[in-house]
Amino acid sequence: MDLKPLVTLLAIVNPLAIIPFFIHYTQHFTEEQRRNTVRISSISTFVVIAVSALLGLHILEFFGISLASFQVGGGMLLLISAMNMLNAQPAEAKTTTHELEDGAEKAAMGASIAVVPLTIPLLTGPATMSTVVIYAEKAKTVLQLGTLVGYGVIVALATALCFSMAQPIARALGKTGINVMTRLMGLILAALAVEVMSDGLTKLFPVLGH
Repeated sequence: MDLKPLVTLLAIVNPLAIIPFFIHYTQHFTEEQRRNTVRISSISTFVVIAVSALLGLHILEFFGISLASFQVGGGMLLLISAMNMLNAQPAEAKTTTHELEDGAEKAAMGASIAVVPLTIPLLTGPATMSTVVIYAEKAKTVLQLGTLVGYGVIVALATALCFSMAQPIARALGKTGINVMTRLMGLILAALAVEVMSDGLTKLFPVLGH
């Protein structure tokens, strides 16, 4: 069983790095609202990964995009995400001050922010989706594709666990600990990004493989 897709997904989703955002957005929530947010965000994370795995290649075909080109573009996204993480920033985070204010406003109103912005774009943005599509193409059997979808379940469970234990984890690791974990994941992701890009470039320019 190839665990590389699972390692890549855990590195790029990295729910540990999103804990500060989760705490910020849910600070005015009741315990029940917080549990509901954890449940919806983890389910939404799985749905994004599953849909990308099952329909991503068909979407590429519809737009006439070759997988090799997508691998190079996806690899670049992964590399950018890795650079963000090496600077102790969440891989998918593109949250602006306005969005933070909007999130705080939603929290004050008691509205769910589990899907936006927690799931999209903080947990599963373009880099996550492109990664899943790339690994879906490598799946040669229904079992391998099912395994990839199953990895989405594991990532969703990891997200639920991290968010459920957000306060204890934040206290135990502290900001420095979370930053160290994020940088370590970023280093792993950078290596995987180079591998994905090199595979795509070799398909586009076969002479590079000789």
